[in-house]
Amino acid sequence: MNQASTVETQIFYARIAGLVYLLLIVLFMSGEFLISGIVGDGDFAAKAQNIASSERLYRTALALQILVPVLTVILAYALYITVRPVNERLAQMAMFWRLGESFIGATAMIFGFVKLHIYTGAGSAAGFEPAQWEALMTLARGAHTAGFNFSTLFFSVGSIAFFYLFLKSNYLPKILSVLGLVASVLVVLTSLANLVFPEHNDVLEFGWAPMFLSEIATGLWLLFRGVKVR
Repeated sequence: MNQASTVETQIFYARIAGLVYLLLIVLFMSGEFLISGIVGDGDFAAKAQNIASSERLYRTALALQILVPVLTVILAYALYITVRPVNERLAQMAMFWRLGESFIGATAMIFGFVKLHIYTGAGSAAGFEPAQWEALMTLARGAHTAGFNFSTLFFSVGSIAFFYLFLKSNYLPKILSVLGLVASVLVVLTSLANLVFPEHNDVLEFGWAPMFLSEIATGLWLLFRGVKVR
C-alpha cells in the first residue's frame, strides 16, 4: 500500500471514529435519561410499578445501551487503523484494551435486564417477600455497577494509549490530545474510587465530565476535519 493510499485510509477511519464517538455518547445518555425518567423516585414497590407500566420503553432504553459495547468494537478498530503508522504495537494494545471494555460492558448489561426481571417479577410472582425482592435487586445492582466500573478501567487505559499516540503524532490539535490524556487518567481514578467508596458514587460521577467534553470535541474534530497526516 503506497503512502497516499495509507493517508486516505487513515482519514477515512478517523472520520468513522469521530462518528462513533458521538453515537456512543448519544446512545448511552439517551438510555440513562429514559431509565431514570421511568424508574423515578420512591421505594422498591413504587419503582416496580413505574417500570411495569412502561416496560416496553424501559426495554428500549436498555437496547440503546447494549449498542454501546457493540459500537465500541468499531471504534477500537477505527482508532487502531488511524494511529497504527505512529506505533503499531502500542496501537494494538490500545485496541485490545478497548475491546476488553466492550466485552466486559456487554456482560455488565446482562444485569441491566436482570434488574428489569426483578422489578417486573416482584409484581407477579408469589412466594417472595418484598424484602427478598429488594435483596435480589441490591445484588443485581451491585453486580451491574461493578461490571460498569471494570469496563471503564479497560476503557480508560485504552483511551490513554490512543490519546498518547494522537499527541505524539500531532494528528489532532495538541489541546485535544492533552485534554483526552488528562480526562482518561481522571476516569481511572474515578473508577477505582467508585469501587472503594461506592457510597460516594453521586459525587464521583463528576469525574466523568472532562471525558465527555473530550470525546465530544474529539468526535466532532475527527468527523469533520479528520486527522492532519503529513
